[in-house]
Amino acid sequence: MQINRRFFLRHGALAVAGTTAIPSFLVRSVLAQSASTPNRRLVVIFQRGAADGLNIVVPYREKNYYSMRPSIAIPQNLVVDLDGFFGLHPSLASFKPLYEQGHLAVVHAVGSPDMTRSHFDAQDYMESGTPGLKSTQDGWLNRALQAEDLRCRCSRTPFRAVALGADVPRTLAGTVPAIALNNVNNFNVGGRGPAPSPAASAFEAMYGDSGDKIFHPAGEETFEAVKMLRAANPSQYTPSAGADYPNSEFGNNMKQIAQLLKANLGVEVAFTDVSGWDTHQNQGSVNGQLSNRLKDFSDSISAFWRDLGDGAGNVTLVTMSEFGRTARENGTGGTDHGHANAMFVLGGDMKGGKVYGKWPGLDNDQLNEGRDLALTTDFRDVLGEVVSHSLGAANLELVFPGAQLAPKNFLRLV
Repeated sequence: MQINRRFFLRHGALAVAGTTAIPSFLVRSVLAQSASTPNRRLVVIFQRGAADGLNIVVPYREKNYYSMRPSIAIPQNLVVDLDGFFGLHPSLASFKPLYEQGHLAVVHAVGSPDMTRSHFDAQDYMESGTPGLKSTQDGWLNRALQAEDLRCRCSRTPFRAVALGADVPRTLAGTVPAIALNNVNNFNVGGRGPAPSPAASAFEAMYGDSGDKIFHPAGEETFEAVKMLRAANPSQYTPSAGADYPNSEFGNNMKQIAQLLKANLGVEVAFTDVSGWDTHQNQGSVNGQLSNRLKDFSDSISAFWRDLGDGAGNVTLVTMSEFGRTARENGTGGTDHGHANAMFVLGGDMKGGKVYGKWPGLDNDQLNEGRDLALTTDFRDVLGEVVSHSLGAANLELVFPGAQLAPKNFLRLV
């Protein structure tokens, strides 16, 4: 891929190649927390592949749920009950204490109003925050930071917006710089590490020659951060007692996000994704493909929450997937591309312990196009409330143009 200055400016000037997480003992006084939203952090998790919301948050009192899913439905006696109507898949058992403590909220029958069943288009629309519009250049999370800047022109750090992965995601693309990293043990930019990537080398070359008054200082701060990081020993990081992360890519990403937040580097938003949700075949019920993915998913998030300790009170975490799956199982023991889905919102000041959203029902005449869970909550209403609370992003028209969001219509999650 040809890499040029326009690419970096579009996708985040600090999109650098790297590899684990910032250790908690990194010097805190050099890169202080942003003054605009003190101690407030937002973590966004994208479940790529279209997660099956009906087997994740199970409407186990719906008779049609069982008739439509004869081999993959979760038996009533094995559902982790939430409120007498909905329950969690048993592999999400580690979520139950968070729900009971009032930290975890569930939103059902939520998603994008766009009707596409294409993974590519649906993910693009959800990450851009503009369903049905392909011309949007930036992501909703980047625009949320832009909206925050309208309220406070405060000093920022290179770690303000971080993505765990090789590239800055569509969600964070935009004018606010974002940094992407995989592994802190070998975190480097350009020639600063043992095996510099072409992207990082190109970035360093542009940085060195740039006369841009914004771009140049940002690069300088990044290189200084790299020096600080490599002077430390990231392998010394030890999660808090009881924070048992799964030995998986997602578990490692969540551990790294916890490290970043606990290091007080000025992180305001962190993003990661987890794949493996496209269960067309052999989805399984209590055990199987989906069950394995859900255990990794919930155990990683639960370990992250425990790892944060008292700091969890200032963190909001939200999960999302491009769309749900069909209400009926297919002929190969799986589910096909559907419509509405379920989201989780976790926070120290959430009004959790509740399943939010209007439930549309699963009778045949209540299904979308006769096949899917119908949509009753636009995902932008959930995210709009989240960014208003966690980032103070008051200009929601900037964050979600055309959505006409109004706080009076929010679900009152906080």
